[in-house]
Amino acid sequence: MRYLAENGVKPSVQRVAVMEYLLTHKTHPTADEIFSALYPRIPTLSRTTVYNTLNRLAEQGAILSLDIDREKTRYDGDTFFHGHFLCRRCGKIEDIPVGNPGYVREMVPAGTRVTDIQLLYKGLCAECGKKNDN
Repeated sequence: MRYLAENGVKPSVQRVAVMEYLLTHKTHPTADEIFSALYPRIPTLSRTTVYNTLNRLAEQGAILSLDIDREKTRYDGDTFFHGHFLCRRCGKIEDIPVGNPGYVREMVPAGTRVTDIQLLYKGLCAECGKKNDN
């Protein structure tokens, strides 16, 4: 996969599988969810390989590592600047488009060096909101 090489990551069967999974599953999965999904197709895959691959991809900027869930790191294959909505009831995470990412950077005091921006909204998703109304 050329995308990996462009981000300084040497392609391997496992790395390509993890990257393809993230690009085709917009659920912001955990490492364990990715492992469980890929293991039946790649029985030589280990949890350690998945964790190491995710860490490497995040370090190289090929994916986002999200600190949304207090218990588990979530991953996102969409590296374009956007926000996330976390449902406090069901735990679903949804992407929220951000029209102009520059406005977020403008709020940072002059002279500071921003290394990561995570825009997070929390509340009830539409489905859980309906349940709450009933």
